Amino acid sequence: MDDILSEHMSPSHESYDPHYFEPLFAAEDRHFWFSARNDVICSLINKKLSTPNGFQFLEVGCGTGNVLKAIEHRFPSIALTGMDLFHEGLDYARLRVSCGLVQGDLAYPPFKSLFDMVGMFDVLEHIEDDRTVLMQIYNLIKPGGYLFVTVPADMNLWSYFDIASHHVRRYSLVELREKITGAGFADEFSSAYIAATYPLVWLERRIKDILSTNQADSIQRQAEDDIKIYPVINELLRGILTIEAGWLSKGRELPFGSSLVMMARKPVISER
Repeated sequence: MDDILSEHMSPSHESYDPHYFEPLFAAEDRHFWFSARNDVICSLINKKLSTPNGFQFLEVGCGTGNVLKAIEHRFPSIALTGMDLFHEGLDYARLRVSCGLVQGDLAYPPFKSLFDMVGMFDVLEHIEDDRTVLMQIYNLIKPGGYLFVTVPADMNLWSYFDIASHHVRRYSLVELREKITGAGFADEFSSAYIAATYPLVWLERRIKDILSTNQADSIQRQAEDDIKIYPVINELLRGILTIEAGWLSKGRELPFGSSLVMMARKPVISER
């Protein structure tokens, strides 16, 4: 829940509030939502990687390193790098992972070589000019390499949480596909996910929006409530959502969900 800006090198609190890194770091390792996302990410990476040794993977907007930690644990032979605009997030990431971490901006990427896969996990929705960012990422990926993206889904779920998280939009699957293929990639797999909790998320956010005072501190408190851990419920939802990762890893799509996942490939011979 973090982003890379293309306009300049200085972090902007308009795109993300570093205040959230601390509560995220405290919750991510146990919260069902982050576990479910990591299960989906690792399952789809496993599906695509036939020869992971030396595979070069860059996560853009790595934040506190929660996804990097999951990949590093599951695929120790992958050469991982995490990049983020905010040093506050990287300070927490260094407590989690041993891979390389870089403070950097996509407009001025500090890399001399290209990557086999670039991941952006709940990052793109923070960026106003997402089309330009996707084209910048295209230039970081080897021919035949992959872009791997997760984003929040469905503007019907727009709420206090999106405002507090500094989201610009939530995506439909049609919009996400159009923007990523428009940047030159070919859609290899795309689907909604986090389907099991969709009705609960919709209901909770509608109720909280009705009760909200619309004050900034109220919105922030409500957003932080969403990452609190309620042990029994948390473990139940974690178990249910694990099933989704197995479903998606077999190339099957889900018809709806509160998030979207897409893996796209850069053509071996560029068509741009």
